[in-house]
Amino acid sequence: MKRNYLYAILTVAIWSAMAAIIKMLLKDVPDLEALALSSVFGFLFLLLVNTASGNIKRIKNYRAKEIAGMAGLGFIGLFLYSALYYHGLSILSSQEACILNYLWPVMLVLFSAILLREKLTAMKIAALACSFIGIVILSTGNPAEAAQGRTEGVICCIVAAACYGLFSVLNKKADFDQNITMMVIWLTVAICAGITGRMTEVWVVPTGLQWLVILWLGVVVDAVAYLLWALALKGAEDTAGIANLAYLIPFLSLIVSAVVLKERIRMRAVIALVFIIGGIVVQTVVEQSGNCKKNIHG
Repeated sequence: MKRNYLYAILTVAIWSAMAAIIKMLLKDVPDLEALALSSVFGFLFLLLVNTASGNIKRIKNYRAKEIAGMAGLGFIGLFLYSALYYHGLSILSSQEACILNYLWPVMLVLFSAILLREKLTAMKIAALACSFIGIVILSTGNPAEAAQGRTEGVICCIVAAACYGLFSVLNKKADFDQNITMMVIWLTVAICAGITGRMTEVWVVPTGLQWLVILWLGVVVDAVAYLLWALALKGAEDTAGIANLAYLIPFLSLIVSAVVLKERIRMRAVIALVFIIGGIVVQTVVEQSGNCKKNIHG
């Protein structure tokens, strides 16, 4: 197994529990406060890792303009993404928010075709369409649910997905050291969330358990998982192949939400997952077929 696929699989495992855990935390801690505090831990962890490895010295190789570019990536891709997703999670159920959030792999492949000139074949489009249909089915409730004023949460999750899809492509395109970049990014998120949160929210003092959850989000989710995902995309020859692994996360997240939050898995979720997994299977078959042809004729 290639290293970038291993990074992606580890990320999938970590992110599968993220929606349920954040949903629990946001019941008592304001959105931006949770984001700011977890981002501080993410930044400090990466600072410690970079310092211990000696990688921190590489920051001297970057000009102020390039550091600003890293901060810009952080603002667009992880501050706006996380702030919007957290707000969506505070309004919607964990299942709904997670599924809407996973529009971003679709947008990643589309942005890759536009910005990175990666070939968008008919089979890739078919695979993406299949998974996209699954997402639409799973995120569509009945008329009574739709009338409960949840439009704001839906819009937040969709825009968040677009932000992260764009970030993933721009980060892959940028020629920056990922350890340094993610450290700068989480510092940017901490500052932006801290300033915005103090202006718009009434912050609380977290309890001991809440601090542990915030620490987990900061170190494992923010620092480790996002770095692994960035490295997976950076080393990928084909972005779509990696992106389709992310469609496993809604499936696993549904199970975690059912166990942790006692959210009932509905029949439409099961039907939707058939389409989502179907898209992954189609994409996987296409990639394996293409690799076999290359090996035979190469």
